Amino acid sequence: MKNVTYRSNTVPAFVRGRQHFAMSMLAIGLCAVSAMAQAPGQVRLASEAYPTGRAETSVILLERFAPAEIRAGETFDYTIKLTNLTSSEVSDLILTERLPDGFAMSSMSPEPKSSSGGTATWNLGTLKSREAKTLVVTGSAAMVGELSSCATVTFTTQVCSKIKIVQPALQVTKTLPEEVMLCDPIPMTVSVTNSGSGLARNVVVKDQLPSGWTTMSGQSEIVFQAGDLPSGVTRQFSVDLKSANTGTFENCVEASEDGGLTARSCASTRVTKPELTLTKTGPNLRYLGRGAQFEITATNVGDAVARNTMLTDFIPTGLRFVQASDNGQFGGGRVTWNLGSLEPGASRTVTVDTTAAAITTVTNKAEVRSVCSDANAEAMLEIRGVPAILLEVIDVEDPIEVGSVVTYIITVTNQGSAVGTNISLKASLPDEESFVSGDGPTAGTATGQQIEFAPLPSLAPKAKATYRVVVKGTAVGDVRFRISMISDQMDSTVDESESTRIY
Repeated sequence: MKNVTYRSNTVPAFVRGRQHFAMSMLAIGLCAVSAMAQAPGQVRLASEAYPTGRAETSVILLERFAPAEIRAGETFDYTIKLTNLTSSEVSDLILTERLPDGFAMSSMSPEPKSSSGGTATWNLGTLKSREAKTLVVTGSAAMVGELSSCATVTFTTQVCSKIKIVQPALQVTKTLPEEVMLCDPIPMTVSVTNSGSGLARNVVVKDQLPSGWTTMSGQSEIVFQAGDLPSGVTRQFSVDLKSANTGTFENCVEASEDGGLTARSCASTRVTKPELTLTKTGPNLRYLGRGAQFEITATNVGDAVARNTMLTDFIPTGLRFVQASDNGQFGGGRVTWNLGSLEPGASRTVTVDTTAAAITTVTNKAEVRSVCSDANAEAMLEIRGVPAILLEVIDVEDPIEVGSVVTYIITVTNQGSAVGTNISLKASLPDEESFVSGDGPTAGTATGQQIEFAPLPSLAPKAKATYRVVVKGTAVGDVRFRISMISDQMDSTVDESESTRIY
């Protein structure tokens, strides 16, 4: 006898292995227990649901049908019907019929597997769910009385289940741009896929960022919770990163789940940066009204293109703009150049021409800016004025008689653009004259034939200083009154003279 498992819950749990039951056929005259007919003239004489006796909780229903009564010697049929009451197959079904005593069997349909000693055995094989099989026995009885027979049924039932065997598999893909500039965000995308069968449970993706890398909010480690991942499902995560340094970086992510599966993916990114430098050269000294040209050079010494490069030169007060090279545009006190893109190692040089417009020291500043880089430069310029001092002397009376006086007017004029300082005058009298008096913006002192005025501290541009010297003619002659001047701005004296005739 074999042990089996049952496919259907309609089979009680206590039913195991091959099951047996027997049913007796009651006397025809006494067993008309049902009015349900199997064939014309037949009624159901007996039925049994095995093993519980109730069809809704049993496996096999065995029913017997026969005429309610027959005459002795008359041929008749009786029927045995087996029905599978479950939703599962019933296999190895064997029915054994003990034929009634006094019954002359003439045929059986279907033919039994074996028939001997008043017993017939049918190997009915398998009954599908709700399937029924019917056996018909034909014969006659010669004696008046009762026919009694029994049937025994054996079968195998099984309860089957299927367990799905799966193998999930993780795949993770990380994407980064091949190259990005230092000041730009680094977009990262991570995709995790269950490429196997079954559920990947509690999938987590971790990314320990390279040194110097963080999220935009400053985190150096990222954890993505993908949760339970069914077969064939992909979940994607995106985040912007930033780098503190340039260079080539490898960034890896690892996915894991509760069942011990892991997957890893790496990507490399080159972080570059344009690096602008700016130089500005020009004269250190210019005099008022003279031109001053400045040369400005922008160079990209980095490893990325400097895009949208703009160069600006700020014209300071004290300089007046004249012109700019390379289509430089002047406005609002500044000159601007659109240099476009500067490739790594590339340079652009421009010039700006100005005029020294005020006596001062100026700082001429310039700046260059591009995407991700900027630089500044400046140049100092001293603007000086030119003190151009004119010395003039005239005599008011000419000629004069011996014993008369003559007045010499000395005029000092600053015709230049700068203040003259410490202007000193010295006068020399000829022997035919003698000093009488002298006046002016500073005091004069006479020593013999020499007259010296104290230095004039300053004389503004376009200003004048006037001195007067009065002398007396002491002898006849055509004489020369001489005056010399020197100042801080002069390397040598300026000399003038005025002739006077004394008679």
